[in-house]
Amino acid sequence: MDDPSLGLLFGSIILLVILSAYFSGSETAMMALNRYRLKHLANDGHRGAIQASKLLERPDRLLGVILIGNNLVNFSAASLATVIAIELFGESGVAIAPVVCTLVFLIFSEVAPKTISAAYPEKIALPSSYILRFLLWILFPLVWMVNGSANAMLKLIGIRGENALNDELSAEELRTVVYEGAKLADHPQNMMLGVLDLANVSVEDIMVPRTEIFGIDIEDDIDEIIAQIKSSQHTRLPVFKEDIDRVIGVLHLRDTAKFLTDAEISKAAILQVTEEPYFVPENTPLQTQLVNFQKHKERLALVVDEYGEIKGIIAIEDILEEIVGEFTTDLANTNVDIHPQEEGIFLIEGSTHLRLINRQLGWTLPQDGPKTLSGLIIEAMETIPEFNVCTVIGNYRIEVVQIQDNMIKTARVSEVADPF
Repeated sequence: MDDPSLGLLFGSIILLVILSAYFSGSETAMMALNRYRLKHLANDGHRGAIQASKLLERPDRLLGVILIGNNLVNFSAASLATVIAIELFGESGVAIAPVVCTLVFLIFSEVAPKTISAAYPEKIALPSSYILRFLLWILFPLVWMVNGSANAMLKLIGIRGENALNDELSAEELRTVVYEGAKLADHPQNMMLGVLDLANVSVEDIMVPRTEIFGIDIEDDIDEIIAQIKSSQHTRLPVFKEDIDRVIGVLHLRDTAKFLTDAEISKAAILQVTEEPYFVPENTPLQTQLVNFQKHKERLALVVDEYGEIKGIIAIEDILEEIVGEFTTDLANTNVDIHPQEEGIFLIEGSTHLRLINRQLGWTLPQDGPKTLSGLIIEAMETIPEFNVCTVIGNYRIEVVQIQDNMIKTARVSEVADPF
């Protein structure tokens, strides 16, 4: 073989190496594309993103055309390399050619282009999508035959190759994306995480317990009722008869302005503007309850257990605070149940919800059992303490300060680095 022919063979191999690098890099770039950014670009009319999205709708066809092209190029290059090796080294060239081809293709057609494509997938994949779409059109009969055989084999083991890529995110995966990947300010990011948390938190977890419900007993003296209305810090008050389980309705304080200036105010006038009570089950997820508040045009609900007894009360503002946080950053104003003492020590009322304590103080008290601090202490001690005692739960030192009516009224809590 003369020298010009040998030079032509070398030139052909270099071209085939470049083509192999293109196919290998395109495969990595297409598979490494961020599917959600790709959809965003496609929705904005980016032509390359639109082409890439169409290709990724059928990943089996995309991989089919890439691998057909890549294998065709690689086998052609290996054949030409063998011819060159025989021309240069004789029969021993048959053994030399595979070694040299493997090293050259591994470095220049596999590792290098795939590394670059993994680092810059959009810059490689979006322009490449035009070429791949054209090749898919040209080679479609061959791609259809190869994919049909491969998919038939995959179905035997229960895999649908044409739908192998799954872009759906679970709630936990979405949480990770928001927490780790979102380039957002802390507050918007926390709001997004709060929305995701609503499905994992029930009404019972954040309701105001029965013992702390502030309402109007219609059997009280009218002057006492008026004093309650005037001093109330809430805009809506439940109205009941003797006992909260005998609730009559909910009074909106804006409706009381009609008769508070009257010389004589009757209970009948109060009952006349009292609205029907709205009841919800205690195990309702907050995500569902937020929708129910909107659906029923309500802002306050009485929480009942499976026996219909009132367990507590919840307002739409309580759910919103789970999303956006407290409406004020002053701990003394946000929760009168948590009283800062000396550094790192807090005097906390036993009826305080563990979720509220954890959110306010950044702690990790266990929430999978009892909902309140008192319940947590009693469960840990397996008895109701008869005198002030101290215990350790996880990384928290808890000292019982006051006991009243078979429950822990107040406890002094602090976080310790090593409880033992």
